[in-house]
Amino acid sequence: MKLLFLACLSPRTGNHTTAERIRSHIESAGHTCELRDAAEFQSPAEVTNLICQYPPFDGALAIHLYRAGRLLLGIPVPFGVIFGGTDINEDVKVEHKRVVMEQVLLKARFAVAFTDKLKEEAELNLQSQRSKIFVQPQGIQTEVTDKFCWTEFLRNSGVSIKLVDELRVFLLVCGLRRVKDPLYLTEVFSEWHCKNPLNVLVIIGPKIDPVLTAEVEAVVERTEGIFLAQERSQQELHAAMKRCFAVVNSSISEGMSAAILEEFVHQSQTLLSDHELRERVVRNGKVYMEEHHSLTRERETYQQLVDALH
Repeated sequence: MKLLFLACLSPRTGNHTTAERIRSHIESAGHTCELRDAAEFQSPAEVTNLICQYPPFDGALAIHLYRAGRLLLGIPVPFGVIFGGTDINEDVKVEHKRVVMEQVLLKARFAVAFTDKLKEEAELNLQSQRSKIFVQPQGIQTEVTDKFCWTEFLRNSGVSIKLVDELRVFLLVCGLRRVKDPLYLTEVFSEWHCKNPLNVLVIIGPKIDPVLTAEVEAVVERTEGIFLAQERSQQELHAAMKRCFAVVNSSISEGMSAAILEEFVHQSQTLLSDHELRERVVRNGKVYMEEHHSLTRERETYQQLVDALH
């Protein structure tokens, strides 16, 4: 089976990584899967022209109901869709986008949500058949380079390495774009750093939004305890995540409040002071990942769903 797979393929972003992993799952079942950037196409007609070229495609897949899914409306082959997150959390609030996404969902053979919550939100805001939406958490695959130097990474990020072994580095991994709100923690974290200089926050990720990137660079320049690291390869990033004290996530589309901000410092202080709790959190986290984010289970799910496009 020959499949066209559309996704937003900005380099070194979560969407790109997810799309490549799913493409690999599909091809491991013997199918041909051509991954293309949705930004290459302006209309469904352009996608249809590609699909009908010889040898023609037999089906299609898209990540993100609006950005990629809308390009599949009217194509002459069956297709499935994967919710991207911002489509259900953000784009659904814009009426003309919501209408288009509803059409995409109605015509899709199947849809995949990464979480039960995302499935519930889709069913609440978009007309669809409940049985059409499957929940498949993202499979986790890590690759850590053995050539990574933690001290060099910190030095290049502007962090003082005088007490490198005593530093508590919180690593905020995100693309520099509005929806990730990389500046969300900076003020409260800087206040905490001033009380305990060993606690530092390092922001790392691709510079997607140039205007926001300039804002982040300006804030980092004038704010104590906050640093901006140069973008690294996935293997180096995974090595940094393994070496840091804690990985931090932030996203406007996941709904953040002032209460969460205050709780962040409190919970971080608890993790710093309670070694037994820290070990338990790490241990339980590994068990959770193995149970809920199995790469094998993810592969089997997508291979079964693709068979439904025959």
